[in-house]
Amino acid sequence: MAEITIKDIAKKCGVGVSTVSRALNNHPDINPETRSMILGVIEETGFIPNNSARNLKRTDAKCIAVLVKGITNPFFSNMIRIIEEETQRNKYALVLRHVEAQEDEMDVALELEKEKRLRGIVFLGGKFEHSEEKIGKLNVPFIFSTIGVNLSDRIEKVEFSNIAVDDRAESEKMTEYLLGLGHREIALITERSERPIGRLRMEGYREAYAKRKIPVSENLICYVQEEIEHYSMENGYLTAKKLLESGEKVTAIYAVSDSLAIGACRAVLEAGKRIPEDISVAGYDGIEMGEYYNPKLTTIKQPVEEIAKRTIRLLLDVIAGRREHQQIIFPAELVVRESTGNYQQ
Repeated sequence: MAEITIKDIAKKCGVGVSTVSRALNNHPDINPETRSMILGVIEETGFIPNNSARNLKRTDAKCIAVLVKGITNPFFSNMIRIIEEETQRNKYALVLRHVEAQEDEMDVALELEKEKRLRGIVFLGGKFEHSEEKIGKLNVPFIFSTIGVNLSDRIEKVEFSNIAVDDRAESEKMTEYLLGLGHREIALITERSERPIGRLRMEGYREAYAKRKIPVSENLICYVQEEIEHYSMENGYLTAKKLLESGEKVTAIYAVSDSLAIGACRAVLEAGKRIPEDISVAGYDGIEMGEYYNPKLTTIKQPVEEIAKRTIRLLLDVIAGRREHQQIIFPAELVVRESTGNYQQ
């Protein structure tokens, strides 16, 4: 009996080979019903995606994986596009994998490394307090990009690269800006989990208050709902709505992502408040949507394109042996727009 190939699966499903590949790689750019149909046919036929080089021709494949936690966050869209362009330009294949909230990023990476014969891995989003033992199991170069990495001091940083902004310092900058406008009751919308990004941005918020010797009201630390996408507009809306309905005095809302901030804006307006006359709203990331929202969103703008280009080029250099791993911190920019203003008593 002839061996079943990916082309056979595509023909049987009435789709292209690339669509079958996207289904196998759990790519977000595929209709869920189509994915389900393809995976059903694969199960029926007993097709094994990587049982031989003849199936996916990956024996000598130059393949890089990008693992994304929070793929619905618009912040990652440009990064993924740039990384994809650079990998294609360098004749590498790209495997994009959405890591679910309950999944362990390192376990997913170890599985993919074996399954796809990866040459390198980029981690976007997620939490990375992983043990030295688990990190040591990865046999390919990897980079943490746009993540506030806070790994154990026992882990030698020469084993991996980290490219990001200083989340603690940039968050302090935003909070200091709001305090400078006269706001004292600044609500922080963040996540309760121990992911470094949320924690570091909260630390920056607290540090700005501490430097001015102003106590932080713990009632104004607002945690997003755990059961839905953390950095989503829906979560920003629901969290801000709950805050405003609580009756707590608040003159400004600082959300640790622009998506959360945009959702919070809706809740403020629904409550009959004006932005920024009654409540100022600020975000973090600098996504394009914030510039076109009404009112335009004040934010900490990360240099997304520069980070993405440096990330993939550094990884390719490390793979090729042209460069050692590096720890790179990019500066971010406080962009003041229409959503913030002076506190008016």
